[in-house]
Parts: sequence; C-alpha cells; structure tokens
Amino acid sequence: MASAGASLLRANAQRTGAVGYVGDGSQRWPAVHRLDAARLFRLILEQGDPGTVAHAVGDEGDTMLTLAETIARRLDRPVASVPAEHVGFLGSIVAVDQPASSARTQERFGWQPTHPSLIDDLTTGVYPG
Repeated sequence: MASAGASLLRANAQRTGAVGYVGDGSQRWPAVHRLDAARLFRLILEQGDPGTVAHAVGDEGDTMLTLAETIARRLDRPVASVPAEHVGFLGSIVAVDQPASSARTQERFGWQPTHPSLIDDLTTGVYPG
C-alpha cells in the first residue's frame, strides 16, 4: 500500500497516544495498493511512450479524518485535530487536500485497481507498520 500518510499517522499514534489529523481532516489522501501500482508500472513500461505520465490511484476520496478514525479504532486510541508540525515531517503535506484521479490512466492502459483499499487494509490490520 502506497501511503506514507497512514504510516505517519500510525507511528505518531504509537508515540503520542492519539491519532492526529490536521485541521478538520477533510483533506483527501489518494492511495493505491502496492500490487496494483506494480501492475500499472509494468503496463507503462510495456505500453507507454517515453515521458508518459500516469496516476496510480486506487482510493481517490478517503479523507485524513477517515484514515485517522480507522487507525484509532484499530489501535484503540483517541482521535484529535493537531497542528501540522505535530504530524511530523509530512505534516505540511497531509494538511493539504490532494484530489487525484486515475480515470485517464485506467482508460489509457486498461488498468483497474483490484486489491483492497487502504481503509480495508487498515481495518483488517493487514496494513504494514
């Protein structure tokens, strides 16, 4: 699963005792399962032209609050809004809404994410960390 944001939230929760999110938590955090990303990478190598730009996005609309709440349930920790600097070195990044879509990539390469979403992996405890 490609999500530094989720790893950072988990690590901070284990360090501080609470799962923090920045602002109101409405910022979207795009993610993709590592196996879906690997499959797309292969497709781009096989079918793409030099300089091809593609978006490996499986989860387009999960909010930082949803991620924090999911992690909090799994770790049995409270959730709290915190200043960006309390989230760590990625604080300024997780504080920004990051809308992303893979619709054009899916159309161009016939690629569809098929593996569990980040929320599913966090809920089941499969997510590494």
